[in-house]
Amino acid sequence: MADQHESIDLRSPPVDPSAAAGHSWFPGPPPPMYSCTLTPELVAKAREELQEKPEWRLRDVQALRDMILKEQPNLRTRLDDAFLLRFLRARKFDYDRALQLLLNYHAGRKAWPEVFQDLKPSTVKHVLDLGFLTVLPQPDPNGRYILCLRPGKWKPNDYPFVDNVRAIYLTLEKLIQPEETQVNGIVILADYTGVGMSQASNPGPFLAKKVVSILQDGFPIRIKAVNIINEPRIFKGIFAIIKPFLKEKMAERYILHGSDLRSLHRNIPRSVLPEEYGGTAGQLDMCAWSRLLLDCEEEFIVEFCQPDPLEGVVLPDSMLFDGEQGSGQDDDSFRGLRSQLYYCY
Repeated sequence: MADQHESIDLRSPPVDPSAAAGHSWFPGPPPPMYSCTLTPELVAKAREELQEKPEWRLRDVQALRDMILKEQPNLRTRLDDAFLLRFLRARKFDYDRALQLLLNYHAGRKAWPEVFQDLKPSTVKHVLDLGFLTVLPQPDPNGRYILCLRPGKWKPNDYPFVDNVRAIYLTLEKLIQPEETQVNGIVILADYTGVGMSQASNPGPFLAKKVVSILQDGFPIRIKAVNIINEPRIFKGIFAIIKPFLKEKMAERYILHGSDLRSLHRNIPRSVLPEEYGGTAGQLDMCAWSRLLLDCEEEFIVEFCQPDPLEGVVLPDSMLFDGEQGSGQDDDSFRGLRSQLYYCY
């Protein structure tokens, strides 16, 4: 039996203390041996919202670990407590749903090699330098970090769209490390200033579906709100591409503010927003998050630049990610949606 599990790494990646140096505004990586870092308030919140019982926490982790070893013995995945807790919390400690999320997490990598092959910060430095995304240094009053996206900074001639997805995924991987994020979730702030037809029509429904599928059903993070500001008229067409793939609960979390900053401030207080968005937290710093990610290069190499974790694994027929199948239908639907984009524009 021991030979059957030789390929499984039970440990978390080694922690490099220097990786967190100089980034005191964001928590460092978890220690190799799990020790709960939640405050009493967050323990109570996790109990109420996620069905997490501190006295049963490690028992629940072991139960999920046993399911993985029994049902997917060839899956090369981390099995340490801190890693598995992410999936349990994201699915409110439902073992079956947590296991499905873990399989989706790994299946997403296999279905989209352009995104996940050789995934490390240095390969998306051009995206970070352009200012496509950052994370605001202060969380909101609910303890949620704010991922700030600026799609208008990207032009299709600059580099492939999937590079943006790579940068977003690396950012989410870093954001999900602290336990407080696993409990509180995150907020997205998307500034559509400068977005035109070229950006709106480039990804298409097929890529949009894959991005949404990974975020909704293939990553252990709770997206609590998506605030859209400065959206052009063309955004109706963009959202028409995305909405069919959104679950009802997620679709309801999209909030469109236009250029009304007062509307934005009712959802994200001025105290945590930069001056560019009517806030009082100084100017928008696009460099701090970039430096943090780049300083964690070795950490991501250990996490992602390894052999395929699904090699030899037999997945259910109902797996979420189905590769290139059905792309013809998506192309047909895109032609109709593209005409809608032109009409909105």
